[in-house]
Amino acid sequence: MISRRGLMAGAAGAAVAGVLGGKAFAQTAFGAYVMAYFTESPSMTGADYGLHLAVSADGLDWMPLNQNNPVVTPTAGTGGLRDPFVLRKQDGRFVVLATDLKGTDWSLQNQYVHVWDSADLRGFTGYRRIKLHSMATHSWAPEAFWDPSRNQYAIIYSAASGGHDVIMVNYTTDFVTVSAPQVFFDPGHATIDGTMATIGGVNYLYVKNNTNSTLVGQRSGSLAPGSFTTYKTGISPGRGVEAPQIVPALSGNRWYLWGDTWSPNGRFFCWETTDVAAGNWTLLNDRAYTQPLNSKHPGITPITAAERSALVDRWGAPAWRRLKSYNFPDRYVRHADSVGRIDAYPFDPYQDQLWKLVPGLADASGVSFESFNYPGRYLRHYDYELRLAADDGSATFRADATFHQVAGLADASWSSFRSHNYPDRYLRHYSYVLRIDPLGSTSSTVDKQDATFRVGY
Repeated sequence: MISRRGLMAGAAGAAVAGVLGGKAFAQTAFGAYVMAYFTESPSMTGADYGLHLAVSADGLDWMPLNQNNPVVTPTAGTGGLRDPFVLRKQDGRFVVLATDLKGTDWSLQNQYVHVWDSADLRGFTGYRRIKLHSMATHSWAPEAFWDPSRNQYAIIYSAASGGHDVIMVNYTTDFVTVSAPQVFFDPGHATIDGTMATIGGVNYLYVKNNTNSTLVGQRSGSLAPGSFTTYKTGISPGRGVEAPQIVPALSGNRWYLWGDTWSPNGRFFCWETTDVAAGNWTLLNDRAYTQPLNSKHPGITPITAAERSALVDRWGAPAWRRLKSYNFPDRYVRHADSVGRIDAYPFDPYQDQLWKLVPGLADASGVSFESFNYPGRYLRHYDYELRLAADDGSATFRADATFHQVAGLADASWSSFRSHNYPDRYLRHYSYVLRIDPLGSTSSTVDKQDATFRVGY
């Protein structure tokens, strides 16, 4: 898959308060996060261009809401969205902005963006499109922040000007009427996906360099258009990356930087730092975070723990779970041709990695893994290898399909699964295929890691 929009390309951290998306916050004022996104998968079977939401208690492990279905979908313009962003306004309410584009037609000229109002992200009102410019170009990846010097909100987005993409800006007080557009940041080459954070009195603008698909950091002492200068270049996970998002950790002197890739499509990476001013971002191991299923272009906003609970109450937790490998944390447990294995995320059919953890068929104190896309079929061992098979009602099948979840052999905060009818054997992967093998305290470190999984979403 080519880059999203690639065809168009030719002393901060120590502060305990700052601005994210223009809204002043104290780090003690929030206790969770919400992510806005749309969905795609490698073969596009998971594509949905509505507004999706996920929540997180720590900003790293995410739970999709509404069964990973959209909570609202545009009805005007192209009838779809990309690149959604949630801003908490000065009055505490929310506004949602998104690119007006359903699909991947990067040549589409569109001067409008989608907008919704929301009191609490449990419902959405005032749907409209607002026109940002009259140029023969697009309006990609809108974000917004509060500019106190103007007493207005700034809407920044990507549009072609002067022969290449730049970051444009319009100002507004109500997200209904906007000022004339002007260039906010232009480094002289194609640049998209602007995101803003103000930390310790310094304003940071991170963007994608659309000529080499890396993330780049700029900073300024003001929020004035044209005032930002580059201080950090070449942030990359070793493949093309876009859609940066800077997010504060719940406590302490730490920040996260998220990025999205398209090869494979919809793979997030996350970096952390304790010094945004230095720009020394450390790429996190996949073990540290889990993105929402099929998610694309994250828009992350801090919320309170109470708001997170209210969102889960309103939209519901998924009926399925995913299991991540401990020592291959980019891989998830799945079935493929009825064989249990671990494969690198993302993949299609994406439903093959979704499991209902039900009371054990042979012992309700245990657990059985029922396929979400093949109801009535379960992972069971046969000749010690894991297969997906229909419950035949036999005692043997039910015992083979029952496991007991225990503290992870390699990490007690994760999980291991002991076979019900072969209690000295544990579920593990070997050459990426699932099987049960004898394991215990004297087993090798690698064997213990092979038998350790994270049960998440």
